Amino acid sequence: MATLDTPAAEPRGRREAHKAATRKALQEAAHRMFEERGYARTTVRDIAAAAGVTERTFFRYFPSKEDLVLDEVLDLIPVVRAKVVARPAHEDPYAAVLGAAVEVAAGGGVGLMFSGPPQHFPGQQARQFLPVLSKFEAGLADALLERLAARDPENATPLRAAVLSRAAVGALRSALFAYTALPEEERTPGAAHELLVEAFGHLRQS
Repeated sequence: MATLDTPAAEPRGRREAHKAATRKALQEAAHRMFEERGYARTTVRDIAAAAGVTERTFFRYFPSKEDLVLDEVLDLIPVVRAKVVARPAHEDPYAAVLGAAVEVAAGGGVGLMFSGPPQHFPGQQARQFLPVLSKFEAGLADALLERLAARDPENATPLRAAVLSRAAVGALRSALFAYTALPEEERTPGAAHELLVEAFGHLRQS
């Protein structure tokens, strides 16, 4: 019986589909296990076993557990951008980002956002995380600039969109850190939602 570990002596299109399926299986397994056990207590071996592959296969797709997190953040950029652009036109920038974040979280697409990733990536991972964070902020800034141009074209500048984007990402990260500080039994979708709303409420009051 074929498994996700089966070598692909098959046409290129089928091999690419197999690789994509394996990658997705690893990401979905990681998401499930981070929710069940938390990030710190989940090992690469756990993720590989849950996805039905070997540790060796895991490392063909991701150099480390942290890289899997970063990869999922990159995958989220176009998703969040599209949802921010699609939010109702009357919403202000922060309301649009909050609404998009809640939508993505409710659909399970946030993956690792509220399942216990580390607050800080040490050493080499920190240097990897900063470019990914910058790309996320840039994608969000593009979405906000598009919304500003439609709503308030005279004040729709790249700098304004960038400032709003970085402030919104700060609120998202603060909600994440507050969530990971909760006792494990209190980490629920409802708690994540409440922290998002509270974080953006503080942003508006500042």
